[in-house]
Amino acid sequence: MSDLLVITGLSGAGRSEFSSDLEDLGWFVIDRLPPDILTKVADLAVGTDSPWDRVAFALKADTVEGECLRALDDLREVSNRMRVVFLDCSTDELVRRYKGSRRPHPFPEASGIEAGIEAERALMQPVREVADLVIDTSDINVHDLRDKVAELYGGQDDRVMRTSITSFGFKHGAPRDVDMLLDCRFIPNPHWVDELRPLSGLEAPVQTFVLGQDLTLAFLDQLEEMLSHLLPAYVAQGKAYVSIAFGCTGGRHRSVAVAEAIAERLRDRGFTPSVRHRDLNR
Repeated sequence: MSDLLVITGLSGAGRSEFSSDLEDLGWFVIDRLPPDILTKVADLAVGTDSPWDRVAFALKADTVEGECLRALDDLREVSNRMRVVFLDCSTDELVRRYKGSRRPHPFPEASGIEAGIEAERALMQPVREVADLVIDTSDINVHDLRDKVAELYGGQDDRVMRTSITSFGFKHGAPRDVDMLLDCRFIPNPHWVDELRPLSGLEAPVQTFVLGQDLTLAFLDQLEEMLSHLLPAYVAQGKAYVSIAFGCTGGRHRSVAVAEAIAERLRDRGFTPSVRHRDLNR
């Protein structure tokens, strides 16, 4: 039986880009099917005689209460290998996108873009709650989204754990869609060392300063031990993706060095984490 992925979420959050990126990876993507024929097409697309081993349905956001939930329930009857991805985004960013594109928000009877977004968000909340993965695209451009889709769905084996590690600065806002967020501000700050301030956590002097602290080493040892138990347990439960974020004040020194260090430790244990330094160049 084929793998079945359902892409849904808020209007403007990136469903079309996500679908296109899946197609580039060889997925067979079907978009905007009417709910009344959805399960019939799914029967053909993911059945034992299907020519496709990876099928995705892109469902438009609800305009009728419960419509999307009912469609998901119907699809679960078709395949026990179905997974749901919900694309979320902040209201401010969605307003910016709609104003930039000069398109009206598709939600009916809304008095303005922001009102339409909030009404749609409330209607889609039950769908968000049953999603297997929520991706917040507020701080993700089209290139970052393509990388994330490739990281999540570029392989054939759903049992391979994909681990994403992000560094960030709290002053720029915390990531919204991570599974585990860890605060590195307990570590002495290289920013206050004159010769280290212009450098980053990718450079050896800063890494020596940050990783040479007893507090940092104890933190890394305990975190590595915890992850060595958690990640295999997630695999056993069928979870395909875990995201971990490390934050410091500006996202340039401590969080970067720690993210690189834990990524290296995970590689030594046989995992292949991707690493992204969101605020390194701010």
